[in-house]
Amino acid sequence: MATIFKSGLTLAAIAAVCTSLVALTWTLTQQRIADNQQAYLERSLQPALGDVAYDTGILDARIEIPQPHEVPGSGAAVVYRVYNNGEPAAALFVVTARDGYAGPIKFLLGVTPDGTVAGVHVLEHRETPGLGDGISADVSDWPLQFRGRAIGNPVVERWGIKDDGGEFDQLTGASVTPRAMVKAIRKTLLYFNSNRDLVFARETAP
Repeated sequence: MATIFKSGLTLAAIAAVCTSLVALTWTLTQQRIADNQQAYLERSLQPALGDVAYDTGILDARIEIPQPHEVPGSGAAVVYRVYNNGEPAAALFVVTARDGYAGPIKFLLGVTPDGTVAGVHVLEHRETPGLGDGISADVSDWPLQFRGRAIGNPVVERWGIKDDGGEFDQLTGASVTPRAMVKAIRKTLLYFNSNRDLVFARETAP
């Protein structure tokens, strides 16, 4: 019995030491982990800003617009705003085109205050390699055709792929995926144009 009791105390002491070490490690690294996660998120958002000049952190002015709204996706619409000298510089919409060929396509759409596209950056998709995956800037320059465009450039009726009489390129061998993307971008721009003040006035500039 004495041997069992002694072994139990030894195991309990080892467990206590291990628990203390884990807690200490977590305490020492939690801020670094949080900082790294924030830096990664900032890097993933930045490509959709293109050449926009801003002097605030991308994560400093995040808002959620509750339903009902016309931004493609489900649930509240997430928007990151950036400012320059206290003035709005761009809004980054998290958009989900739900009718992609292989499933939903989640992407960022950067829009300047005058409604011009700053950039498009795909975050998640399940499109076929060599076909629909050309929507990603890592694979092709297809997303670049939207920079500098707006509702009116072209007119809203021409916001479609060329197969549908629109102005935007599709992908070789794939039309469903780019069609879904163009439609989602068009709907988001129309929403922004109708709700510009709401997007930027929900809180003051950081």
